[in-house]
Amino acid sequence: NNSATLKNGTNYPAPSSRRITPRITPQTNRPIRHQISQVAPLPDQRQALGRAGEDRALADYTSRGYELLDRNWRDGKKGELDLVLLHGATVVVCEVKTRRSDSFGDALEAVTVSKQLRLRRLASAWLTANRDRLPHRQIELRIDVAAVRLGRNVTVEIVEGAC
Repeated sequence: NNSATLKNGTNYPAPSSRRITPRITPQTNRPIRHQISQVAPLPDQRQALGRAGEDRALADYTSRGYELLDRNWRDGKKGELDLVLLHGATVVVCEVKTRRSDSFGDALEAVTVSKQLRLRRLASAWLTANRDRLPHRQIELRIDVAAVRLGRNVTVEIVEGAC
């Protein structure tokens, strides 16, 4: 069967595996306008949420004397480092995970083994590219994960040396 027939007798071609056919309302013969689900936020909302989480984590670090070296540093298509900080002779790379609730799982659980490996590779690439910006010849590298929970009670949990 290559077509679909509505109750009013209008024929429409059957959907193929390559083409998405919109659902048609029988009353108006017009495509149904789908509401965007509130389950997954839009990209702009996700970016704003991530930025707010990074702001909170950065405020926590700077209140403890850390200096921001880079934010959202990218190495081409290999990935991004959320925060790169300096504390004494220690370069700290921080992966920030922000949540409004635990409905998608704990923020710390989102840093998988493959993400940890990617963070290590990116941290090494950052050190190679920015060695001249560092005040010390001998430095230590530490990779932290910050879990930020936004809502009524904002919480910032930083796991130092997580990776």
